[in-house]
Amino acid sequence: MTRILLWFWGRRGGGAQFALSLARALAPGGLALSVSRQNELIDLFRGISVPRQEVSTYNGVAGFVAGFARVPGLAAGLSRFAREQETPVVVSAMAHPWTPFVAPALTRAGLAFIPAIHDAVPHPGDPAVLFDWRLRRELEAARAAIVFSDAVAQAVAARRPDLRLIRLPLGALLPFDVAPTEKRADVLFFGRFRRYKGLDLLRDAWPALRAAHPGATLRVVGEGDAEALAPGLAALPGVTLEQRWVPDAEMAGLVAGARLLVLPYREASQSGVLPVALACGVPVVATDVGGLAEQLRGSGAGLLVPPEPAALAAAMARLLDPAAHAAFAEAARAAGARLNDWDGMAAALREEIARVLR
Repeated sequence: MTRILLWFWGRRGGGAQFALSLARALAPGGLALSVSRQNELIDLFRGISVPRQEVSTYNGVAGFVAGFARVPGLAAGLSRFAREQETPVVVSAMAHPWTPFVAPALTRAGLAFIPAIHDAVPHPGDPAVLFDWRLRRELEAARAAIVFSDAVAQAVAARRPDLRLIRLPLGALLPFDVAPTEKRADVLFFGRFRRYKGLDLLRDAWPALRAAHPGATLRVVGEGDAEALAPGLAALPGVTLEQRWVPDAEMAGLVAGARLLVLPYREASQSGVLPVALACGVPVVATDVGGLAEQLRGSGAGLLVPPEPAALAAAMARLLDPAAHAAFAEAARAAGARLNDWDGMAAALREEIARVLR
């Protein structure tokens, strides 16, 4: 069985949780790890009994800029670690700002570089400076790439048609146990506040939902300026706005504490929060865009609607009906169990990597 080096130099968030979940599943079949010492989950990575390289990256802007001088040495060190551990394949769990400088060095060292591509185009409203250059460098160095939705697969294929793509479902990011929790809100919106995520659509849908379900509550949690994106949202009855970064250990409990999750996006590659909701038995209302549709369609675990306030309100009202909610929640648990099968995903990844090497 081919040994794999899993590379993740990020510090926190969904990328860290994805890397940790995948590392735990890959470990029994032969694995080495290269992780950032500044990773907020570093103690959990240290708990995996595999060879591990820890790299000092940075904590702030000054450290990021100063760190570029160390990148050539870090690239050489990563290649050397891979050779020492006899891992001919380097899987990047998520791109890091230094990835476009390190990945070509891995290829020159004769290693098979396989990145997980979470986004192939910049989201509307997100910073796009150097995005195309970074992704092009990553794909040019790659022997294959991992994608989690057909939407991303098509965008990657348009950039590099000859590249072999490994299609995996985006698993439920549950590196921590989910303790039973009381329902603190009827509806939850959770994630970084960005323009493409449609907070203004949710704001405009909320009065109609409250008319159908008086007393319904909405909890909006994430990092960013929600009021700049959806003025007046926080002033609506039943709405609680929490503008903060959510620690990794809190995420699953936060999602489990809602009766339903709403994703009113205008565009999406895929959502890391959606599989968590399903694994927690929380139904989902999502807009029928990009990878969201692929993640939810056919599961019976929620409703897909056009990105319009009236459609969002009607879907949320339907899922809050007690009888309907019970059926959707049961379907969510069944779908979530499949998405929490990291051993199955690791086996599928190993099989695809073997084909790539052949």
